[in-house]
Amino acid sequence: MHKILRPFGLLCAFAGMATLAKPASAQDWTQWRGPSRSATIESFTAMPGWKPKLTKGWSVEVGEGHASPLIVGDRVYTHSRKGDSEVVQCLRLATGAPVWTDSYAVAYEPVPAAKGHGKGPKSTPVYANGLLVTFSIHGALTCYNASTGKLLWRKDFVGQFPSTYPEFGTAMSPVVDRDLVIAHVGGKEGGALIAYEMKTGKERWKWTEDGPSYASPLVAFFDNFRTVVTQTQHFCVGISADDGKLLWKIPFTTLYEQNSVSPVVIGGTVLFGGIGTPTFLAKPHKEGGDWKVDRVWETRDIIFYMNTPVLSGNLLYGMSQKRSGQMVSVDPDTGKILWSDTGRFGENAVVLAGGGYIFSFSTKGVLYIYRKVGNKLLEIFQQQVADTEVWATPAFATRRMLLKDKDSLTLWTIE
Repeated sequence: MHKILRPFGLLCAFAGMATLAKPASAQDWTQWRGPSRSATIESFTAMPGWKPKLTKGWSVEVGEGHASPLIVGDRVYTHSRKGDSEVVQCLRLATGAPVWTDSYAVAYEPVPAAKGHGKGPKSTPVYANGLLVTFSIHGALTCYNASTGKLLWRKDFVGQFPSTYPEFGTAMSPVVDRDLVIAHVGGKEGGALIAYEMKTGKERWKWTEDGPSYASPLVAFFDNFRTVVTQTQHFCVGISADDGKLLWKIPFTTLYEQNSVSPVVIGGTVLFGGIGTPTFLAKPHKEGGDWKVDRVWETRDIIFYMNTPVLSGNLLYGMSQKRSGQMVSVDPDTGKILWSDTGRFGENAVVLAGGGYIFSFSTKGVLYIYRKVGNKLLEIFQQQVADTEVWATPAFATRRMLLKDKDSLTLWTIE
């Protein structure tokens, strides 16, 4: 069922996004879902009529886990697990050769429902201003000098909450805003969204009203208020990025409390969704002295599971859980599906946009490339790029793509 609750014209797609710490160059992939945290491959361009070709380069075993790799200049950063330890590595982009490595023991065993995802970290590191922050599967937040690998500070939260990680392991990827790194720490029935000074690890503010989910926050402006937006265990929330005070919240829980779809900001609105629940567009705004949140539209025609859609041009693209995995294009003004494929794509998909094209990576290790044609997607390419499942978001630097599968990292060149 599709329901439009309050239609209005959407603002410029990224008008509500806050300015985050700038990467070292426009071609860097510095965090979860890319440099702007929007799943947009900003460095990629292609001529009309492009016929893709992939060439495989080096491949190295880095360990298991779903954390996405980062690309910063000529360096690559990975976070994974080998044996009983998590490993943070810096590699050379040209060759895959190691520059520095750090490891630490991790006592984590997944619950039965999560065993298929292994014991490795799921949170993607974040890089800014020469510093690298990682978030372990058992909830330890660590900051390194990205050039040397020197450990600068670590927070483990032992004894501060009922658990240091959610039931299925930590999956939230930290975000950097100005000089702060922000992470939702703790676990089921207890946690805190905390902002730390990135250089020192000093706590600047924290919000403690709910535990973390598996979604990742972003920073955006609503009515000129700099806001951290995320899903928590029981809510969708907007938190002041300046002092950590709650601005607004929406009750929201999914099956097994596995809120895992990261928010998508579209001008002055924000998209939320999750397994078994309607996808909806919300408009937070101040009315008098109070915050109000209007639901612009909601629909059960689109159900997102663990994948987050991407805004490209004036349309949303993603994989709905319907029909065993169905690629869709959606009008963000109304929530109406404008195009869909026949389905059976798979359990999950990583969906990215770049240069007028949509890149979709199935958990079966297949890359699909689509050309945008009006409201539709035209498949122009597919290739098996991994022999094991792919859950991590690939990293891009112009025509180079780093793909993390179950335990290996592979460099591909896109021609």
